[in-house]
Amino acid sequence: MPANKVVSSAAEAVADIPDGAAIMVAGYGPPGTPQRLVEALMEKGVRELTCICGPLYGRDPGLYDAARLAAEGRVHRLVTSPPTHSDSLEPLMRMWKEHEMDMEMVEEGTLVERIRAAGAGLGGVFLPVRVAGPITRLIDGRRYVMEEPVRADFALLRAHQADTLGNLVYRRSQRNWNPIMAASADVTIAEVDEVVAPGRLDAELIITPGIYVDRLVAVGGGSRG
Repeated sequence: MPANKVVSSAAEAVADIPDGAAIMVAGYGPPGTPQRLVEALMEKGVRELTCICGPLYGRDPGLYDAARLAAEGRVHRLVTSPPTHSDSLEPLMRMWKEHEMDMEMVEEGTLVERIRAAGAGLGGVFLPVRVAGPITRLIDGRRYVMEEPVRADFALLRAHQADTLGNLVYRRSQRNWNPIMAASADVTIAEVDEVVAPGRLDAELIITPGIYVDRLVAVGGGSRG
């Protein structure tokens, strides 16, 4: 594991993401979304992606997020939870009905638990969300269904600060999806406002340990020692 995980640009950070990769795109609206990484991925021209994300936020045409990837035809299969705004889903539903994209809509809490299960190395989780399914179990008199873990090849994150070892500090809504996805992909890439030297972050504020993070790119205040 490299002592310094900082790369020079978003383009370099996503350079090895191939066509057909499974990617997680974190975020809940603009503050927690890795917009530069998504933009770099689009400029790279990657297609046929499996994209895993939280509620879509497609109302802002200037926002580079999972909805933008899907709307521009880069996504083959979309795994997401119901959108915050119904009009965010309209173009994606059209693509689904016209067989341009597969889509799996998962209740938000269920999707979070399935992603968390992947990061924890679990074979699945039993949730009381349906009364029937391929694998069910009676627990304390209540019927549970087994949900399979959701894992990705790459996770794209957004954080406020990092040190060069990859330890991440989040602000506000950045903590919604980013920490849970950080542990659930083979390669985790984070864009951050600022990168500092090891020891400069308050250890009490670190949410994602650097062991989960493979690459960093500074997109805000830059790097300092």
